[in-house]
Amino acid sequence: MSKALPLLEVKNLKKYYGDSSNLFRRNPEVVKAVDGVSFTIEKGETFGLVGESGSGKSTIGKSILRLSSITDGEVLYKGQNIHKLSKKDMRNLRPKLQFIFQDPYSSLNPRIRIGDAIGEALIDHGLVDKSEIRERVLEVLDICGLAPYQIDRYPHEFSGGQRQRIGIARAIILNPDFIVADEPVSALDVSIQAQIINLFSDLQKERDITFLFISHDLSVVEHLCSKIGVLYLGTMMELGSRDQLYGNPLHPYTKALLSAVPVPDPTLKRERIIIKGDIPNPADPPKGCKFHTRCPIATDMCRIEVPEFREVEANHFVACHFA
Repeated sequence: MSKALPLLEVKNLKKYYGDSSNLFRRNPEVVKAVDGVSFTIEKGETFGLVGESGSGKSTIGKSILRLSSITDGEVLYKGQNIHKLSKKDMRNLRPKLQFIFQDPYSSLNPRIRIGDAIGEALIDHGLVDKSEIRERVLEVLDICGLAPYQIDRYPHEFSGGQRQRIGIARAIILNPDFIVADEPVSALDVSIQAQIINLFSDLQKERDITFLFISHDLSVVEHLCSKIGVLYLGTMMELGSRDQLYGNPLHPYTKALLSAVPVPDPTLKRERIIIKGDIPNPADPPKGCKFHTRCPIATDMCRIEVPEFREVEANHFVACHFA
């Protein structure tokens, strides 16, 4: 019996940018924003993508949904290569693939009532009659914890948490299979974060939606995600289940990130691993292991040889010579 295909499969994804200031040079600088990343997401799963700012998380999210072109690699949705589809086929697929932005206010037109903003995709794709749109909008407003009377209000009349709920409503009204959530709670208060995270959990259970959840907050990722990938400078450093990464982190970078997660019990102390220095220039990444310039256990081998991204235990992968 053949194994079912994963909902989403990313194979050796690369996204490079040329430096516009050097276009007239013989060898213009190339920024390797994403450099050969691979992972799979199963149906109904929430996959977490974590790493420092500039690690390539958002670029991967946009590339997966073809909001950005790619340099090389494949993005397969139910076996179809998204970047090989015609414009017509991609448009037909769009309702099934949605994006939730980090800053919902910038993605909302301040002159349009939120009821119209949420329902416009239904009109654009011709999914329902105009007479049914208001009813569908009220339905998703209720699901996302907003009151019916708010349907005729404008974006500036809502708080940050409410605007994020509007962003979620815009995504789920099309009944998608897959949603990329790009730092959806990073700008919110802790109490509001918890409400939005619970909303994501409810949506996954009730609607069987699959998520790619992008974040730099490992405490949020631990609560929400079943599988996690750790990115550094456009490269996947570690990949495994939640229990594997939090119970047995193997890469020095993963260990350092986890050591920075606050412990809710004031009587407990966690040994903090300080990563020295800044992220290197992605246009001129270090030779060998990209993390060796900041790694506390780096040796000469790390400065020369690129570590293989290998399976250390079942479904637990790491790119480190000493894992």
